[in-house]
Amino acid sequence: MILSDSLLLLSLALAAEAAVGYPNRLYTAIGHPVTWIGRLIKGLDRALNREAWSFAQRRSAGILALLILLTVTGLAAWVLSALLLPLGLIGILLLAILAGSLIAQRSLHEHVAAVSKGLREGGIDGGRKAVSMIVGRNPQSLDEAGVSRAAIESLAENFSDGIVAPAFWLGLGGLPGAALYKAGNTADSMIGHRTPRHEAFGWAAARFDDLVNLPASRLSALLIIAAAALNSGASPGDALRAVRRDASHHRSPNAGWPEAAMAGALGLRLAGPRVYGDVRVEDRWMGDGRAEATADDIDLTLKLYRTACALLFGLAAGLALLAWFIVR
Repeated sequence: MILSDSLLLLSLALAAEAAVGYPNRLYTAIGHPVTWIGRLIKGLDRALNREAWSFAQRRSAGILALLILLTVTGLAAWVLSALLLPLGLIGILLLAILAGSLIAQRSLHEHVAAVSKGLREGGIDGGRKAVSMIVGRNPQSLDEAGVSRAAIESLAENFSDGIVAPAFWLGLGGLPGAALYKAGNTADSMIGHRTPRHEAFGWAAARFDDLVNLPASRLSALLIIAAAALNSGASPGDALRAVRRDASHHRSPNAGWPEAAMAGALGLRLAGPRVYGDVRVEDRWMGDGRAEATADDIDLTLKLYRTACALLFGLAAGLALLAWFIVR
């Protein structure tokens, strides 16, 4: 697939996913590409992650598992592209629907909006219940400000790795590029943890995810800064300053970029000390504003998010048009 086709596919996928998401009926009937990838990861974990093996052996097994995962996923996506592209516009549209399933604009908006609604209609209990659907930290440890910050942080981070990153690799490599990214990202979420079972086996998945998310995290921060410039109540200058000052201090090499940008844009402090299960994590703050976030801040975050998604679509469509003129 040439670059102009990939960029056209990206534009159509972003538009289709924003409009309809991934229909529940389709999920019930055939599942979702991420669930298919997840089953393969679970199978590789069971087959290759042996507790009796040494740390080095389990790390090598994890590298092998990642290579198998990427090979199977990439080959399947390449075959689908090869079968559908010769069909012309119909094939491109079908590929756009498939590619759109790897992007989560609509579902992320719905989940974060549910936290704002939960706080407004159900108080702290409603907010905790809604936020527990999108974050791994202990919701009972969160007050209203903590619930609001958790929702905003989740949106900022997932804007990068759930929307911008698959879009970046889709535009660069077509459906195989997006599928390979999603496979690595799903592997990181499932096995890329520093637990006794996965510290060695998941090492390759975690490092691969860090690498492929690097360009998208920076682009995400720029999109949030640009979105702040287009929305009253947000500050693009503070967003830029927060990124330059704080992004590199996040424990993740990538998550700090969109989180710092969002914190500065909103005049908030995000990240910082948090509780996962019974474990308190002492992270650095992103931004130097107030920590007392509210449902109103979540709503403004969603406005910035919608604007940033629109800017991403505009960028994709503009590049697709430019590429079309170049290859004519």
